[in-house]
Amino acid sequence: MIMKAFGQIRKPSELDQKIAGESFNALASAIAPLNSEQPEIEIEKTGEKIKIPLSVLKFPGDILKAMAQGKLISPVPIAAEITTQAAAEMPGCSRPHLVKLLEKGKTDFTKVGKHRRIKFDDIMRYRKQKKEQQKQKILVS
Repeated sequence: MIMKAFGQIRKPSELDQKIAGESFNALASAIAPLNSEQPEIEIEKTGEKIKIPLSVLKFPGDILKAMAQGKLISPVPIAAEITTQAAAEMPGCSRPHLVKLLEKGKTDFTKVGKHRRIKFDDIMRYRKQKKEQQKQKILVS
């Protein structure tokens, strides 16, 4: 399932970016005045009212904002395990380099037969650490 999600990743078109930006602004305006952590939304067609956590209601806004900025987006389950190739693409390194990092213990992984699998959240944590280290080097320079 995870590989299907990665296979569907594509850059939004200019039209998609424009529509996403407009939709983000409308959604952000609608959500801004809400003062409850569990606002009630109404399904227009059925009139059914549903309580939904505010964080969940804001999530489509995060997607629309990223899309409006032309960023690549794809839903990925956090606990998903991915291949070394897919994991290497996230921090922008080669698969052999990532394998060396794994063997040095820089991030956790599991082995399925001869193949290594990395949890999505582990590779994202590693990526964040590397970015922080790069920022520190720039500040020190």
